[in-house]
Amino acid sequence: MDIWTWPLLIVVTIIAAIGLYATRSIMKFENRRQQTTDSPVANVVKEHPYSMNPIVWVLVAALVFISIVIAYYVASSSY
Repeated sequence: MDIWTWPLLIVVTIIAAIGLYATRSIMKFENRRQQTTDSPVANVVKEHPYSMNPIVWVLVAALVFISIVIAYYVASSSY
């Protein structure tokens, strides 16, 4: 196996777990919302709309992973 297969699998698993958790919580919230006529937007989302976006978190995780890979190759290369 390639050296980056396991770290990539770990990152993908973490992202999938976060996505599954977020989807389940949204489904629960949606079921509760359908039982009422209107539901307010959460204060956390009102105050920080970009930080509560899961796509932003995926991009941050990918940036961290790519940065670690680049730093590893820079540190291990010899001039």
